[in-house]
Amino acid sequence: MKVSDFDYDLPNELIAQTPLKDRSASRLLLVDKNEGDISHDHFSNIIKYLNKGDVLVLNDTSVIPARLYGEKVDTGAVIEILLLKQKENDVWECLVKKARKIKVDTVISFGDGILKAKCISVSDEGIRDFKMIYEGVFYEVLDELGEMPLPPYIHEKLIDQNRYQTVYNKYKGSAAAPTAGLHFTEDLLFKIKEKGIIITFVTLHVGLGTFRPVQVDEIKDHHMHTEFYQVTKETANILNKAKKDKRKIIAVGTTSLRTLETVLRDNNNFIETSGWSDIFIFPGYKFKAIDSLITNFHLPKSTLLMLVSALAGKENITNAYNEAIKEKYRFFSFGDSMFIKSE
Repeated sequence: MKVSDFDYDLPNELIAQTPLKDRSASRLLLVDKNEGDISHDHFSNIIKYLNKGDVLVLNDTSVIPARLYGEKVDTGAVIEILLLKQKENDVWECLVKKARKIKVDTVISFGDGILKAKCISVSDEGIRDFKMIYEGVFYEVLDELGEMPLPPYIHEKLIDQNRYQTVYNKYKGSAAAPTAGLHFTEDLLFKIKEKGIIITFVTLHVGLGTFRPVQVDEIKDHHMHTEFYQVTKETANILNKAKKDKRKIIAVGTTSLRTLETVLRDNNNFIETSGWSDIFIFPGYKFKAIDSLITNFHLPKSTLLMLVSALAGKENITNAYNEAIKEKYRFFSFGDSMFIKSE
């Protein structure tokens, strides 16, 4: 299967540059994953398509201000790094611009030395591991020096940094937002619970895959980078009971879906666990964990477009994306939403 099979043309004006004033005011494209039927609504009405007893699984990761600008201590050259994931203690895997300038033992200074990063290993694709040197609490230093790592297709300045966080974000660690969750408000979540829909959480810290395009021709040749995930005992119990009772499990976002599918791939049922997910889902994959998916619209030739094509069928997704473009939906992180549902 070719990566080019998942390409499509998108007018630039349909790439959402700013979030809507009301999170839940985004449009909602509904796709029946079995029949391919398409309909239109608004996200504020998502509750109409959820039934009492359904389990809604959200990713409670929190985006950190992961983009840092500093200077090489020896030359003064300006260097930009993006924190991708914490490997151990104060060692972070980072994506570096102009990475060829960064060798082992290179030191970068941020904020006049408030934070220093010493390169301790070099990998391909612009990846470097850094030992962070600072005083105090790392995340407090990061809050002072870092910037929210908006995707490269967003060119407008984000006035309110909280709009790149879900209202239920909890555990720090992501280099990007789980954007399907950005549509939920506290009021909408309250109404969903009131209807008898069960809300539970997993954690997956979004990493390099969000920023890296697929650079191979054949899908099977693509290498997925790992992302840390965690599932609690409470969530595992809720999900196992839903499976036993034949109730629907609905993932909010591809990150929640990948977490759940990783757990069932590696175990016979849902368990309390944590680890590193490298699951790559594309057409032909047999889903074990989830029934439906709430998601955004994804980049051409991306692994996430391949994932939704696996769930709903490539033809159905192609038709849905063509419909969304025709109806001028807003695309990507701050864009509109899609519900891939099963009847």
